[in-house]
Amino acid sequence: MRFVLFCLFFVVFLFTICGNLLIISLVSTSKNLHTPMYFFISQLSISDILLTTDIVPYMFHILLNNGGTITLIGCMAQFCFFGASETFECLLLTEMSYDRYVAICNPLRYTSIMTTGHCVKLVVFFWSVSFFMAFTDILTLSKLKFCGLNIMDHLFCDLVPLLDLYCSDKLPIKVHISLQSIPVLIIPSIIIVVSYVKIVRAILRIPSNISRQKAFSTCSSHLIVVSMFYLTIFSVYILPTHGSSVMNKILSLLYTVFTPLVNPIIYSLRNKDIKKAVQDTILKYV
Repeated sequence: MRFVLFCLFFVVFLFTICGNLLIISLVSTSKNLHTPMYFFISQLSISDILLTTDIVPYMFHILLNNGGTITLIGCMAQFCFFGASETFECLLLTEMSYDRYVAICNPLRYTSIMTTGHCVKLVVFFWSVSFFMAFTDILTLSKLKFCGLNIMDHLFCDLVPLLDLYCSDKLPIKVHISLQSIPVLIIPSIIIVVSYVKIVRAILRIPSNISRQKAFSTCSSHLIVVSMFYLTIFSVYILPTHGSSVMNKILSLLYTVFTPLVNPIIYSLRNKDIKKAVQDTILKYV
C-alpha cells in the first residue's frame, strides 16, 4: 500500500511541477498573457511549486521507510516555508479577487489601477509579509518545550500535530496564531466575499447574455480555486478535527499536494488565452 501511495504521489508531484512551470513559462514568454491577472496566476504557480517541493519529497521518504526522523531545525525550516507559501496564497487569492472586481465593476479605470508597478510591489509585499509571519511563528514555537517521545503522527511538520508534542503552556502560540489568522484568513475571506457579491451584482445588470456568460467565465476559475483552498484551510485550522488524525492527514493532503496540481489544470482547461498560448508555443517549435 505504501508503494502504491508513493507511485500516486510521485505522478501527482511530477504533473504539479510540470503544470506550474508551464504556466510560468507561458506567462513570461507570451505577450497576450502580459496582464495583471496572468501575472498573479504565475505567482500562484511559484507558490505552489514552493509548497510542493517543501512537503512532498520528505513525504516520499516517509512512505518508502514506513516513517522517518527529522531534526528540530529541519522541522522548523519545513514549517517556515510551508507557512510562508500558504500565507502568500491567502493574500494573493484576495488580490486576484480584487483584480476581477476592478475589471468587471470599474473596467474604464482598470489599466490605471492595476498597473505593472502596482502589481509587482504588491507581490513583493505579500512575499515579505508571508516570510515575516512564518519567521515569527518559528520564534514563538522555539520558546516552547518538547516532552515525551516526540513522535508526530502526520506527514509533515504542520501546526496542529506539532503543538501536540509540546508540554509547556500553549496559550502564547494559540494567541499568536489566532491574532495572525485575522489578517491572513478572516479579513481576506471578507474581502473575497464582498468582492464577489459586487461582481455578481454587476454581472446580473449586464443586458447581453453573451457578455454575462463571458464575465462569469472569467471569474469561475478563480472562484473554484478560492473555494477549494479556503474550505480546506478553515477545516484544518479554524475547525480542527480533534481525535481524527486520518481526517487531518487527508485534509492536509488536499491543500498541500492536490490543490497545487489542480490549480494549473483549472486555469488552463477553462482559459482560452492560455490554450491559445500553448497552441502558439507548440506551432512555433513544430
